[in-house]
Amino acid sequence: MGYASVMRVETSGASWSTSQQDRLGYSGVAASHTMAQTDSGRMANYRSKINSVGGQTGIEPALIAAIISRESRAGNALQNGWGDNGNAWGLMQVDVNPNGGGHTARGSWDSAEHLSQATGILVYFIDRISKKFPSWSSEQKLKGGIAAYNMGDGNVHSYDSVDANTTGGDYSNDVVARAQWYKNNGF
Repeated sequence: MGYASVMRVETSGASWSTSQQDRLGYSGVAASHTMAQTDSGRMANYRSKINSVGGQTGIEPALIAAIISRESRAGNALQNGWGDNGNAWGLMQVDVNPNGGGHTARGSWDSAEHLSQATGILVYFIDRISKKFPSWSSEQKLKGGIAAYNMGDGNVHSYDSVDANTTGGDYSNDVVARAQWYKNNGF
């Protein structure tokens, strides 16, 4: 793939707050893995689309699956394709709020077109973080890009606090841990 492997990115996994989505009695990498596994049955419905978009964009399919797991629980948390109180669209929750990402939703909520749009946004942010922090390793740039996908690159100030402003204070760490689970389990 064109970017660093998620398997080489350090991660602390899900925060306690995030792990409580599933009422887990623990947090960290183990919680992220449990949530990814919980979503894996639904995720199988999107495998061919995820693999296709991953091949087209150079993003590991496991990372796309992890973002889908985090953002929409593989579609389970959506209402007619919408989430975040109507501010985000599709499996990967493209921000359509004019005061947020301001994107126009493309394709149906579970389409390859949607996945391609959202993955393109991720690639955009990885590239922005790469330019903003040229001395970071490729793994750090990938993790920073994942955090920026959640909150914008203007909110990434240092690697040590990459998730300081993300949802749950753990977005990139949780997504990386979920991606590692998906990578180890067939994506």
